[in-house]
Amino acid sequence: MQDAHEFLRSLTVVLAVAAITTVVFQRLRQPVVLGYIIAGLIVGPHVPIPLVADPGVVQTLSELGVILLMFSLGLEFSLRKLMAVGPTAGLTALLQSSLMVWLGFTIGRLFGWTPLESLFAGAVIAISSTTIIAKAFEEQGITGKLRELVVGVLIVEDLIAVLLMAVLTAIASGSGLAAGPLIATIARLAAFLVGLVGIGLLLVPRAMRAISRLNRRETTLVASIGICFTIALLAQSFGYSVALGAFLAGSLVAESGEEKQIERLVEPVRDMFGAVFFVSVGMLIDPALVARHWLAAVVLTAAVIIGAFLTGSGMRTSVQAGLSLAQIGEFSFIIAALGLALHATGEFLYPVAVAVSALTTLLTPWMIRASEPIAAWVDRKLPRPLQTFAALYGSWLEELRARRPAATAMAGLRRLLRLLVLDAALIAALIVATSASIHRIVAFARDRVGMSEVVAQWLVVAAAVALSAPFCIGVVRVSQKLGLTLARLALPAEKHKRVDFAAAPRRMLVVTFQLAGVLLVGTPLLALTQPFLPAASGAAVLALLVVVLGVAFWRSATNLQGHVRAGAEVVLEALAAQSRPRPAPTTADTLEQVHQLLPGLGALAAVRLDPGTAVIGRTLAQVNLRGRTGATVLAITRTDGGVLVPTAKERLRAGDVLAVAGTHEAIEAARAALQGRVPS
Repeated sequence: MQDAHEFLRSLTVVLAVAAITTVVFQRLRQPVVLGYIIAGLIVGPHVPIPLVADPGVVQTLSELGVILLMFSLGLEFSLRKLMAVGPTAGLTALLQSSLMVWLGFTIGRLFGWTPLESLFAGAVIAISSTTIIAKAFEEQGITGKLRELVVGVLIVEDLIAVLLMAVLTAIASGSGLAAGPLIATIARLAAFLVGLVGIGLLLVPRAMRAISRLNRRETTLVASIGICFTIALLAQSFGYSVALGAFLAGSLVAESGEEKQIERLVEPVRDMFGAVFFVSVGMLIDPALVARHWLAAVVLTAAVIIGAFLTGSGMRTSVQAGLSLAQIGEFSFIIAALGLALHATGEFLYPVAVAVSALTTLLTPWMIRASEPIAAWVDRKLPRPLQTFAALYGSWLEELRARRPAATAMAGLRRLLRLLVLDAALIAALIVATSASIHRIVAFARDRVGMSEVVAQWLVVAAAVALSAPFCIGVVRVSQKLGLTLARLALPAEKHKRVDFAAAPRRMLVVTFQLAGVLLVGTPLLALTQPFLPAASGAAVLALLVVVLGVAFWRSATNLQGHVRAGAEVVLEALAAQSRPRPAPTTADTLEQVHQLLPGLGALAAVRLDPGTAVIGRTLAQVNLRGRTGATVLAITRTDGGVLVPTAKERLRAGDVLAVAGTHEAIEAARAALQGRVPS
């Protein structure tokens, strides 16, 4: 009976303090998740406040919170939704997560942590918080393309987090970082996922549809949560975390088509136990440990912000999305708690992870608000060739999406992608195999051949480098071929023309895709093989490749700037011809002819500034057209002449006709910004 009273007392203390902190943090316009963590700090054993809750009771309840949180995330995840967000979000999530795992591992090793602790640290900072970002976007009214991109990235990151948890659980359970056991672990995980998802797709959606037809809310709620806990327990019995099972349960239930109804039913239960989970997170914060490891918390916080910033998408949207993703949350707590429960990490990592989450959560609303002016500042400070590239890149991708490649072209693209993945897999296999066997080979050379250990080690490393070099070159070459194929689809060459006017933008696009391919292969490969490589050797190789391709990228951007300037002269002459008294085609027809002649300039439009327009008398820098809309001004025609590729200091006048280039969406936004009276 005493246990029942203790359970009730602990639950009362947790919910009462959480309710108070939630109200306070809502009044302060801060994420309520942070309030729950502060509530946990108050009722925890590490702060001298006489409101201590039983950690065992709270931990048991928090386990229910983890399961329900993961189940709700699974309900939001489906293959249909993943396809809808497109490849941009998936590639961004893969690049960001890989970069953050590598950064976290490297930082952990610099602080003297074990390889396993460093690996957990990388996983902790690799995943952005869905809960925190969703609440922040809702509170600040963020909608449109930015929200779609960020939500898409979060969906993919949630899936990556689930896979990370499963792999880390298997590694920490005894496999370690040895190559053979790690491969076996991944194979067992794949078999478990395929088996569970295959059988689950046959049973769960049909069962949920049958239950939903009964039109009994309580029956649907109990059945869906029953399926959630059953699959979570099944995952645990196979040696994986209950969080993985709950996530898979949500995904399987979502395939029934009843996920919206079930999500509404589960939401109140999830919110209550989710609050208990975040309170339990706060209870584990030891201020003394955080103070002792404050430098690690600050460095990891900086890594989260910088890593998210570097992996955006496009100039303005990229900066805004990167700053929006710069925090960690529920998955980070779950991964850190997993390391603690498996005795894979020291007690310091959990409070450090929570401290990083608290700092980034506090910064999130400010960073989202500041993202637009920061994006405008970055755009203004970029060199002119990069500004031009950023403005036209979206239009090239728009052309690529608009064209339907032939079956032979699609077969060629699939073959190149398979070769890219194969090269990356062979490089990873060589690195892992060398790491696993180097000690045995060195011992054999020392005992049987009489060779010194240093010489033997260098010979093994040299052999591994020689064997992996063709595959590294293969990644670069296949990325180039892939880029060339995509560039030809976006900007095809017309054989009957003597001069290929799309050559400069096509070369720019090839180098861009090649650089993107190397990064998208090299960054995950670096994160995967970092535990098997000495110090920063893998990062040095990747950095060297990026620098070489970066030089080619800059040269192509400079050539593109010259191409655009020549195209702007043609546009200026075409617009000037409209003012002559002789009959002439319309402006739209003239610009369409220019677009056919110079296909790399994107969509073109002429915008006249009538008297009374809000932008008259302001400079292009003050209007910030490219930063706000993504469109760029190629030329301005006036009664007293024209301006070719105007600078940011150019002041707009009444009667100016601006030749604007970019995507169709950017053109429409630019037209509204230039002709409207809405203040910038």
